[in-house]
Amino acid sequence: MSQFITDKVQSFLQTLLPSLGLELFEVQFRREGHGWVLRVFIDAEAGVTLNHCSDVSRELSHYLDVEDCIDHAYQLEVSSPGLERPLRSAGDFVRFLGKKARVKLHNQMEERKVLEGVIEAVHEDLIHLKLDDGSSVQFSFEMINKARLTI
Repeated sequence: MSQFITDKVQSFLQTLLPSLGLELFEVQFRREGHGWVLRVFIDAEAGVTLNHCSDVSRELSHYLDVEDCIDHAYQLEVSSPGLERPLRSAGDFVRFLGKKARVKLHNQMEERKVLEGVIEAVHEDLIHLKLDDGSSVQFSFEMINKARLTI
């Protein structure tokens, strides 16, 4: 049931968000300690404002009321992925060139499994990271286990 709801919400938001200058980052619908939570993460090139979250929350609430596809109580949360957002594609690395990132690799490279530094460049399949110690490393996106921006 929760997959049906996330699919339905994603479909609706993929038509709504571009008209607001926004993009969909992620939709989650799960039971937590205090009940069911529908969590929507939105993004924008220039950043997400409180007004963006409010507008999306209002439009999505109206849509869900009309569709009546959730038959139990839930809490709706709309927010941005945050300052330490995950980097989930090579395109994310391109988008955040010059920003600091923390990358966990599947296997050690140069005796390190965790790399932290500034995203210098992305060429074809290689990501170039200037580490905090001043050295630079290159690795492919496939080598990454997890990556996120850091502040």
